[in-house]
Amino acid sequence: MAGYTETKLTLHGCSIHVIRGGSGAPLVYLHGSGGGGLWLPWMEDLAQRFSVVVPEHPGFGRSDTPEWLDGIHDVALFYLEFLAAENLTGVHLMGGSLGGWIAAEMAMLDASRLKTLTLIGPAGVHVPGVRKPDFFLWSAEEMARRLFHDKAMGEEAAKRAVDPAGGDVRMKNIYTVARLAWHPRFYDPLLMKWLKRIKLPTLVVWGRDDQVLPAALARGFAERLPQAEIEIVPDCGHLPQLEKKDVFVERVTRFIAGSGR
Repeated sequence: MAGYTETKLTLHGCSIHVIRGGSGAPLVYLHGSGGGGLWLPWMEDLAQRFSVVVPEHPGFGRSDTPEWLDGIHDVALFYLEFLAAENLTGVHLMGGSLGGWIAAEMAMLDASRLKTLTLIGPAGVHVPGVRKPDFFLWSAEEMARRLFHDKAMGEEAAKRAVDPAGGDVRMKNIYTVARLAWHPRFYDPLLMKWLKRIKLPTLVVWGRDDQVLPAALARGFAERLPQAEIEIVPDCGHLPQLEKKDVFVERVTRFIAGSGR
């Protein structure tokens, strides 16, 4: 697909890979634990309305792994400084899974450059009685299958997940995920305590059949962000932006348009 550029940006001694496309108000997307560095069809759709910015996290893919990267707060603070370095204001911040967790941490710490927040199947909270699978024990192939409700999409993803050409990047990404989310597993007690600081219009989108982070975890956000809109997408797994692209793009566009900010 055409219509995007790829650049490098260095901040605090860490060079990260950044993809940009479209025009309009800035929309920054933070990718999940599977990695980033790709310009995807749903991004192309949103780029018809927004200036879409997709950085690749420190420690992932074509970005550096800095010595100072120890936990989720390091990434959140890095991206707050990224927004300042890029002079981005009125940002529609969006994150999926691990990226949703990072986005929520950013909004909790400092929302001054943000306009809306969209969280897609985000990690970051713990709900008593809701069991999260230990996907550190899953093979890359099993993880890929479990990302989707649609079996054909899962099988296609599983084939890509075992491509030897991507082995080094996969190992790099897994190592960084462990650094960020090993203990406590994929949640932050500080975030749970202070999510109430987030006063932004917030949309939480979750696939009803998510096998990675169960949709019941949405309650953890609904209880702490009572003004948030919760959208549970039927017949959908962990990646509604891929599996239900048109539904996702329409819902996000409508949410942003109606945010009143």
